Amino acid sequence: MSTEIKGLNEECGIFGIWNHPSAAQITYYGLHSLQHRGQEGAGIVSTDGVTLKGHRNLGLLADVFKHGELDDLVGKSAIGHVRYATAGGKSLSNVQPFLFHFQNSSLALAHNGNLINAKTLRNELEEEGAIFQTSSDTEVLAHLLKRSRTGSLLEDLKVALNQVKGGFAYMLLTENELIAALDPNGFRPLSIGKIGDAYVVASETCAFDTVGAEFVRDVEPGELIIINDEGLHIEKFTADVTHSICSMEYVYFARPDSNIAGINVHSARKRMGKRLAQEAFIEADVVTGVPDSSISAAIGYAEETGIPYELGLIKNRYVARTFIQPSQELREQGVKMKLSAVRGVVEGKRVVMIDDSIVRGTTSRRIVQLLREAGAAEVHVRIASPPLAFPCFYGIDIQTRNELIAANYSVDEICHIIGADSLTYLSEDGLVEAVGRPYPNEPYGGLCMAYFNGDYPTELFDYEQEYLASLEAKSR
Repeated sequence: MSTEIKGLNEECGIFGIWNHPSAAQITYYGLHSLQHRGQEGAGIVSTDGVTLKGHRNLGLLADVFKHGELDDLVGKSAIGHVRYATAGGKSLSNVQPFLFHFQNSSLALAHNGNLINAKTLRNELEEEGAIFQTSSDTEVLAHLLKRSRTGSLLEDLKVALNQVKGGFAYMLLTENELIAALDPNGFRPLSIGKIGDAYVVASETCAFDTVGAEFVRDVEPGELIIINDEGLHIEKFTADVTHSICSMEYVYFARPDSNIAGINVHSARKRMGKRLAQEAFIEADVVTGVPDSSISAAIGYAEETGIPYELGLIKNRYVARTFIQPSQELREQGVKMKLSAVRGVVEGKRVVMIDDSIVRGTTSRRIVQLLREAGAAEVHVRIASPPLAFPCFYGIDIQTRNELIAANYSVDEICHIIGADSLTYLSEDGLVEAVGRPYPNEPYGGLCMAYFNGDYPTELFDYEQEYLASLEAKSR
């Protein structure tokens, strides 16, 4: 579903390629398939082996590169980035990849995720004389990198990566190599593919299908992937790893045609719908899903119950963003322009509306209202994930509990607030089992479930005090 309606956003998508004559063009197409991961800015940096050259700007990828800018990005290697801001504001200075020029070399840097000790590190670096050009937490790594001074870029990077904490998938490009790194918990997906003799690395495997690449392997937590003219080389920057894949990648963020840890996202969402049907069956006439991320779960729910699946909600893909509208009334009208209920499907019917999550509740209330205005006799809401009651600090822009309706109200109260006839969420066990426990011997089968139960797989560092304060405020 549109991120502006949904109110839940992730930071970005990254893509890189080494040793392809059309590197910048391939990167453009790879990023296009990752556009769902960020729509606020985009950029590409390429190298011809001698110099690094880049272009970036605010806006969608197609708008950023609509005046032939790709033609200037020559060379056989490139990295690119599509951005949604979680750390740092919406300004051109924060659009990636960042490009740094040093005395004898250059470095491009792109990042997906969020550092949970960026504020502390930034303060320490500034006290030592560092001058930051952006408000993005990504720039912290570049400063740490230059301060290591081991004499080797790779060793400098290992030192720097062991100082940053949180969720990160990094991609670096120099004149003679491409390097990718994944945090010790593997919060964000990152995979390696191959097109002939060229290697590609991307946030999601759907990008490989777009550019004609063959999947090679996932990047594992704590790994450094080094790609140069000698081929692909893998090292570890830490052995202290635990798989904690963001469960919301399976629930909402990733494209249905992507595979994460060998599990197809569409299939996982269908299983969520089937499990939801087992846990929360209701007599009804039609099942409909909220476009787009809930369609798979709705199909699963319908298959399990035998209730017909119908397109009861239609998404209009050609509407401008609602958040720029100057008044609440116009914003609400914008939501109606984005989604329409199909009267011929829902009128006089008992409708089961499947959605992937409820964040603030405003969107769910409006969709229930749309269905009622179209004549639905009953609207039963079924959510294909547990209640989102805890903030995420690893790359999703929900960082306080007061933003989350499930942190402040009971299920019955939420049901009343959104105007539904009934409301049920998928259980935590149901979600873990539906995804399929990609790492069965690790906590929650290798998933991060902190958004649902507050069990964070890392220390929270900069966020610890404000998080504890929010818990205390909730208990009063």
